[in-house]
Amino acid sequence: MTQSPMMVPQANPGAGYLALKPEIDAAVTRALASGWYILGAEGRAFETEFAAWLGTSRAIGCGNGTDALALALRALNIGPGAAVATVSHTAVATVAAIEMTGATPILIDIDPLHYTMDPAELAEVLAHPPEGLPPIRAIIAVHLYGQPADLAAISALAQQHNIPLIEDCSQAHGATWHGSKVGTLGAVSCFSLYPTKNLGALGDGGVIATNDATMADNLAALRQYGWKTHYVSDAVGVNSRLDELQAAILRVKLAHLDAQNHRRQQIAALYDAALASTSLTPPARRADTTHVFHQYVLRSPNRADLQARLRAQGVATGIHYPVPVHRQSAYEGRIALGPAGCVETERAAATVFSLPMFPQLTDDQTAQVAAALQSV
Repeated sequence: MTQSPMMVPQANPGAGYLALKPEIDAAVTRALASGWYILGAEGRAFETEFAAWLGTSRAIGCGNGTDALALALRALNIGPGAAVATVSHTAVATVAAIEMTGATPILIDIDPLHYTMDPAELAEVLAHPPEGLPPIRAIIAVHLYGQPADLAAISALAQQHNIPLIEDCSQAHGATWHGSKVGTLGAVSCFSLYPTKNLGALGDGGVIATNDATMADNLAALRQYGWKTHYVSDAVGVNSRLDELQAAILRVKLAHLDAQNHRRQQIAALYDAALASTSLTPPARRADTTHVFHQYVLRSPNRADLQARLRAQGVATGIHYPVPVHRQSAYEGRIALGPAGCVETERAAATVFSLPMFPQLTDDQTAQVAAALQSV
């Protein structure tokens, strides 16, 4: 009897813990022994270290990436009576965060090559907003799969229309645009620290970054009931705090992030080479950018068949994302779309799939994925 191959998982956050177990366990022990578990020394140190790594003056931890986006919008006074332009080909969190503030999303189609916001349609929507839509007061550009959106074009449009650009960097920790890290190029940037992210906690977490000192102070207050003086709310805030255990873990993982991103790029290069003799096309990369491969995404009209054949050879795959936000039952029929009707978004949702991608993939596992790609 032929033995089935061992399954290579598409993601494995547990491997990230095991790779750094002694350091993480020491950090957790340190945080537990401190006796301070919310907004203490570990959180302050993580914020300082993250801002220094990113290249901003301030970073503010919070409960998760969705809250990070909602807090950023609130700090920009975006809420009821305002619309926010973003994309439908994203985690639903991006749109959920807009609605959490009472603002109205408008969803722009994607560039089918890079899967990020189409600046041409954004320009059209900003120049001629759909009838009945509140004024567009912000843009959320999503850096998807580890690659920057077209920041040159999107930033120019934001400046032209005098509206702030928020960078959703939840899948792009460490990606660069013309030498600068994403997260440093808009008014404010937001990162999820979910366990599978390039920088992931062992629970939930988020962080917001900005060079605006006043905004940073307001964000720090908004995440804790609007307090600038303890127990006194100067603004209507929320409870969204990064706890000390997660901050201590993230400090360990941040120190290894650049090396782990480099490993992701090595794995991507091996996949690229394996695909050279196949009909599948490697992911496109923008010129003068650094792709950090949160996901390695292919597309095929025969997706289900390819996934089944890869699974038979021990290779798990994922789909990011199978249903566009505007086609999900919670949103369908009530969210404004750009003039293209998100047609490229829907084509992507029907054809994309993600190969195994995490920095602890072994050389043997990567070789197994490469061989499977060539055989199917």
